[in-house]
Amino acid sequence: MSAMRGRWIPVVATAGAAVLLLSACAKEEESPGAGAAPSAGAGQVVQSGAPDGPTCSLDQMGYTKIDLKTAKVGFSQSEKEANPFRIAETQSIKDEAAKQGITQLTLTNANSQFTKQISDVEQMIDSGVQLLVVAPLNSDGWDSVFAKAKAKKVPIITIDRKINATPCTDYLTFIGSDFEEQGKRAADKMAEALGNKGSVAILLGSPGNNVTTLRTKGFKDQIAKIAPDVKIVFEQTGQFSREEGQKVSEQMLQANPDIAGIYAENDEMALGAVTALKGAGKSAGDVKIVSIDGTRGAVQGIVDGWLHSVIESNPRFGPLAFETATKFFNGEPVAQDIIISDREYTEANAKTDVANAY
Repeated sequence: MSAMRGRWIPVVATAGAAVLLLSACAKEEESPGAGAAPSAGAGQVVQSGAPDGPTCSLDQMGYTKIDLKTAKVGFSQSEKEANPFRIAETQSIKDEAAKQGITQLTLTNANSQFTKQISDVEQMIDSGVQLLVVAPLNSDGWDSVFAKAKAKKVPIITIDRKINATPCTDYLTFIGSDFEEQGKRAADKMAEALGNKGSVAILLGSPGNNVTTLRTKGFKDQIAKIAPDVKIVFEQTGQFSREEGQKVSEQMLQANPDIAGIYAENDEMALGAVTALKGAGKSAGDVKIVSIDGTRGAVQGIVDGWLHSVIESNPRFGPLAFETATKFFNGEPVAQDIIISDREYTEANAKTDVANAY
């Protein structure tokens, strides 16, 4: 992986250039089986986003039709590509750009620094990009970017995290999961695992974005509704990081050695919790872990007995992002919110379906 800290890098997206993204993962964040070639896995399926809902078009925004094959396209990644979700997300953008014949693709990585992401995106606009795909780190603080993009008529497609702004005015559309529903589904699996009673810890995602807020809300609301005897006794951010997830879990286990369940708002924190449980002398299955993402390491954790279930959050945004952009530039209406359908991994399907994980 090319180092991208502190600068933005133009990338020519050829078919042979999109194969080495897994090689630079930090050792402590590698997943079981990370040395294997990445699976193409299951593509995203649209759950909602039909043209009968709120839409946006080229005419509505007053923008100009372009040919993506000859256009300058920018992609802004928010976090370091040691997290399997980010690896798969960036790879999907690169692979689909190559497939579509897009020859001027610029990639940047904010390395979890919000000010850098804003600077990255503004520099790409100044350099003449004609389409932006952005995986935002935070949900607020994008006003300067929107003003600059609007002035130059650059449509912005946001993926995987929502920005608190107005679609078809500030940005074109959002593509991602129903995060509150993911939290509700995780609560259903936790209640199932605990027989509707017991103490639970929550490993919260990074503050400042709607993914954390909605995954927390969905889980808490659903637990209160379906399993009031499941008590949340601990919650702290693990920053969506395996290392932080381990540290927080170690602290939690000191204060709550008899914890019955852990809800991790992403798989990296769940795998960090597994390490903490092993360090505390726990055996597989002693503490029920439910997580969200669908990484190969977490699905293998179900096979090995350490995780109870995983709600998928599919990171393969490339095909849907460029399909949406193509429709927009062809003058077709596109939905302002495009929600994808996410599967579940459980003991019943983890062993047979682990190859579909990322």
